[in-house]
Amino acid sequence: MTLKRVQILGPNYSSRGGATVRLIVLHTAEGATTYQSLGNFFINSANTSNPTSSHVGIDDTVNTVGEYVTRDMKAWTAANANPVAVQAELCAFAAWDNATWQSHSQMLQNCAQWIKEEAATFGIPLTKLTPQQAQSNGRGICQHVDLGSWGGGHTDCGTAFPIDQVISMAGGSTPPTPQPTPPPKPSITVPPFPYPSDNYLGPPSNDPKCHSGYYGGVDNTNVKTWQTQMAARGWSIGSIDGMYGPTCQKVCTQFQQEKGLGVDGLVGPQTWGASWTAPVT
Repeated sequence: MTLKRVQILGPNYSSRGGATVRLIVLHTAEGATTYQSLGNFFINSANTSNPTSSHVGIDDTVNTVGEYVTRDMKAWTAANANPVAVQAELCAFAAWDNATWQSHSQMLQNCAQWIKEEAATFGIPLTKLTPQQAQSNGRGICQHVDLGSWGGGHTDCGTAFPIDQVISMAGGSTPPTPQPTPPPKPSITVPPFPYPSDNYLGPPSNDPKCHSGYYGGVDNTNVKTWQTQMAARGWSIGSIDGMYGPTCQKVCTQFQQEKGLGVDGLVGPQTWGASWTAPVT
């Protein structure tokens, strides 16, 4: 039976930036025990220094889940994995033992049905992934812990969570076919801000400190460098043409708001550096 999805939509989401969903990720909420209270927590987190969200919350309500972010958008709960993941929070705790998990049979059934529906929507195999597979190019199901530091360094859903049982209930199988170990991730190299500290990238202006790229030359190259980086982070930057137009200003403003920077829609030294160093959310 198809799940009933009760929408409690919040403000904490962003575009997937064209990324393809390949992971179904399971979490534990570690506090909220109903999908309603979890939805309110996510909404209220928008006013904190750490706004967060997930696609759905799953409790013991029969054949029902709470939906907080629509599956076409990126939820903010697993750092770098967010663009490629659809994610659920079980209203549970990672410290639960197996007996406690089994006492929540309806929650496990809801979880299995949610996995089945997401797998069908995104064409994802009903297969459990190893950490190496989840963090490289694997397609399948995993827990937050399997994402390692790439996914924020969490330990949920805990060692006793019956993931094999849940995947079997969804109609899948485990273990998966081994895949190659991913190469080590390269260290981040931040290009230096290419102008004096009081200059900035911005839309065309008579201000000599403004560099729009509209007149070619090195300004065009520098704007293109920033556009390329923002596109790599998953932002829909439009054409990477070296010209700082309305789309660039909109993306810059949203990025500054998301990262707690001064919001002016202009790329100065601080916003330039954060474009490489701030965590992807």
